[in-house]
Order: sequence, then C-alpha cells, then structure tokens
Amino acid sequence: MKVYYKISDFKPLGNAAVTSGTFDGVHLGHQKIINRLNEIAQANHCETVVITFWPHPRLVISPNAEDFKLLNTIDEKIALLEGMGINHLLILPFTREFSELSSEQYIEDILINGIGTKILVIGYDHRFGKNREGGMDYLVKNSNRFKIQIEEIPRQEIENITISSTKVRNAVADGEIEAANELLGRNYSFSGVVVKGRQLGRTIGFPTANVQLSKNYKLLPKNGVYGVKTHLRGRDYQGIMNIGNRPTVDGVGRTQEVHIFDFDDDIYGENLEVELLFFIRDEQKFDSIKDLIQQIETDCNEVKKRLNHAD
Repeated sequence: MKVYYKISDFKPLGNAAVTSGTFDGVHLGHQKIINRLNEIAQANHCETVVITFWPHPRLVISPNAEDFKLLNTIDEKIALLEGMGINHLLILPFTREFSELSSEQYIEDILINGIGTKILVIGYDHRFGKNREGGMDYLVKNSNRFKIQIEEIPRQEIENITISSTKVRNAVADGEIEAANELLGRNYSFSGVVVKGRQLGRTIGFPTANVQLSKNYKLLPKNGVYGVKTHLRGRDYQGIMNIGNRPTVDGVGRTQEVHIFDFDDDIYGENLEVELLFFIRDEQKFDSIKDLIQQIETDCNEVKKRLNHAD
C-alpha cells in the first residue's frame, strides 16, 4: 500500500475506485465498506484508494477538542488499512481552511483532478464539503457532469451492522472491553514505551511495566483492572493491567501498569503493545499493602482462569 500525505503527491490514476471517511477504529462497519470497495475494484479492474483525514476533524473544529480521544493513532490506522489490501491511502491534512471547501471543489480538486476517480463507493448517509452540503443526491444529480460512477451501500446494509466509532469509543471508555472488541472485530489495543515508576510492584512480588502512551489523544478505558495480552520482542505474553491512580500507595497521576505473567526481564525503554481482553474490577483503595497483595493474587488467578477457559 502506498501512503500519501497531501494531494499534490498523488499521481491521478484515471481508474480509481475510491471511498473516504475518518475510519477511526477501522471497525466492522468500516471493514464492510472497504471490503465492498475491494470487490467493486476487482470487478472493474480499478485500483483502490481510501481517503482519510488527519488530524481527525473533531480535533480541529470541536470546541472541546482537548477532551476528544481516538480509537487509533494515525500509525495504527495506516497498519489496519494496509491489512485490508488497499492499494493507495491518501491522508489529507484537515484544517479549518480545508473544512471550508465546497462540495463542488472537493469533487473537482480531490476526486477528479487529484485522484482520477472512476467509481466512488459511499454509504447512503455520506456527506462531504463545507457544512456537509454534498451527498448522494448531489452526486447522482451531477454524475454525468462529473463522469463518476456512484456505488452506494444501501441504508439497510449499513443499519444492519449498527456500528459507529462513537459506539465503540463509549464501550472502551466504560470498560466494556468485550463489547468493544466484538464491534471492532479484534482486541482493542494501545502501545507505548516502558518507563520507570515507583517500582513498588517488584518489592511485593508483582513487577509491573509502566507503559507511557505514545500519543496522548489515544483513548483508554476507565480506571480498573483488566486481563490483557502483551506483545514484546516478537512474542506474546498474558498478563494483568491496572489503569488508575494507585490509591493504596498514594499514587499521583494516572498510569497504565502491566504485570506480565512468568516474566521478569528488564524492559525499560522498550515498546510494549497491550491488547485488552476483559474487565475484572474497578480500582479501589485497600487498608494495607497486605490486603493489596491478596487482591492482586486473586485478580491474577481470575485472569489466568478466564484465559485458560478461553483456550
């Protein structure tokens, strides 16, 4: 897959099958659209082009942008789309100026002159251009003038999926990890560098990796304890994670601490990917370190039991 970060880098194809969207999460609904794009492109001997936008439009035009979190970093989104067999990914810089483009300008400058679109695959409710003025009705009305074949994914097919990025975000934020994973068609994950913390876990027999997020706009679930799978040095490991403020030890600031089962190597400075599997319990404050240790043992046993049952 070839990746482009501005329209001027893209050489018009003339036989492009195109779809566009923010594709945050690349969830099952997005996958349905992209799979249809691949089918149509193959049937019509076209190359596939996915247009997406960065930053996410809400990070630019929303009044509460600092509170808005995403399911994917841009690098994660690129990797997920590449895994779907796309030929070309065009990541258009989203600015306030770009948001002022009319639907006519978007079609002519981006789809026709910039890409060479032959077929456009869109959902029944897809909107584009300033104030989302362009849509299916506009495209159909002007299809002869634009010389673009429109392939609409019917309302019924999209509504039958009943998936949206907002729905997935809400599930993740609420700690409903299994529901989020089902909507995504894979396990929700994040990654970051392992940094030094207070190292209390090592003194009580449960060494943890304190994972510093690579991007601060990445969405994490609510505070609590989770069963996880980690990826490190090309291998997979099972483990347990606490997200929160560590109230029992007067923790300051929110951390993501992962205890990897049967693992005790020094991994400071290394990148750790964490897949969230299920929620165990809310974070809580214990009366003593002894009580905390007992609860960690209970949590670890529960995670191992559930993981073994899943296998």
